[in-house]
Amino acid sequence: MSPTMEIQYPTHAASSFIKKQMTKQQFTQSVHAGSNLANHYGALSTPIYSSSTYAFPNAEQGAAIHEGEMEGYFYGRIGNPTQETLESALAQLENGEAAMAFSSGMAAISNALMTILDSGDHIIVPTSLYASTTGLLKFLESKMGVEYTSVDATVSDNYLSALKPNTKAIYIESPANPTLQLTDIKSVVEIAKESNLITMADNTFASPINQNPIDLGVDIVLHSLTKYIGGHGDLLAGAVIGSKEFVERCRWHTNKLLGGVIAPQVAWIAHRGIKTLAIRITAHNSNALKCAQFLESHPKVKRVHYPGLTSHPQYELAKTQMRGFGGMIAFEVDGLNEGQKLIDSLNLCTLAVSLGDVSTLIQHSASMTHASVPKEQREKAGITDGLLRLSVGIEYAEDIITDLEQGLSQLN
Repeated sequence: MSPTMEIQYPTHAASSFIKKQMTKQQFTQSVHAGSNLANHYGALSTPIYSSSTYAFPNAEQGAAIHEGEMEGYFYGRIGNPTQETLESALAQLENGEAAMAFSSGMAAISNALMTILDSGDHIIVPTSLYASTTGLLKFLESKMGVEYTSVDATVSDNYLSALKPNTKAIYIESPANPTLQLTDIKSVVEIAKESNLITMADNTFASPINQNPIDLGVDIVLHSLTKYIGGHGDLLAGAVIGSKEFVERCRWHTNKLLGGVIAPQVAWIAHRGIKTLAIRITAHNSNALKCAQFLESHPKVKRVHYPGLTSHPQYELAKTQMRGFGGMIAFEVDGLNEGQKLIDSLNLCTLAVSLGDVSTLIQHSASMTHASVPKEQREKAGITDGLLRLSVGIEYAEDIITDLEQGLSQLN
């Protein structure tokens, strides 16, 4: 077939009839999001475009593409067709205008914060926050003069009380890492809009299947694609989703200089992960609820943090802003030694950081992901020495529970 021959492929109906609410169509959306047969010669799987550089048809168009005045590709640091396919899928899943993929979740968070914040600006963040995000804020404070205030995000008015004349943005992480605390997103967005502030939400724990912050009024959504979107523990990537204007500032200004670029091979793997996202999240949700109910009933467990339990203090809020309660559980045993003893006694559950994998992962927050956080600050955020974070996989639920049961039986 001549490469110049034009073939008209049908437009995917999936993009046009997908509903915003959690319906059966989400399964269809996950399979087809981002796909464009006409752009890739009918390939059902978007090809991996490994080229770092792209030729221009002529000097005039070359100049226009290079300056972003015309659509096209010229250098891999700005984007490529494989990356664009992933970004289109992410924007569809989160109901955003546009998306940009990065080399890691922290690259996405760094890019978004540095696109928004200038020296002297102030941002309000949750006390219970991913430790590396806290570390980034400390870095921006010392190197760029950016101020930040941490608040108990379970009380929306705490954001209001923390406002300063130089406040520029509000940061949300709901459910929070690792305590599973929730933020009333709509309420916080209202506070932000009254003061003309930008809102950002890390939606990694929930995934776009369980929650869409943009539908609740949030301006910018952040993801570590390494987690649920990738889903198999085999990639590092991140994403920013929001307005086209903001995303293009991230692409053409901040990231053009910082260079946190996703590799086309990784973009392809992440997009492939999206195709099974809805069905995986359904399994994560179901298994996690069963595990949480088991843990809550066990005498060796002091407390279980899971928004799907009626005992969770924000259960009613979870029902209003989440479609599913997620695959993450935090639970407490009696101190550091008991926590470490438990994880050393498990067989099926794997001791590892990260989350969102098809395999069940467990980690001890105080001695691992939050070890760099001072003990007083950890406890203020609800991270006790006996807190364990469980990322429930898609194995048979009873097998996970059996492993937890035998591990807990080893405790005093």
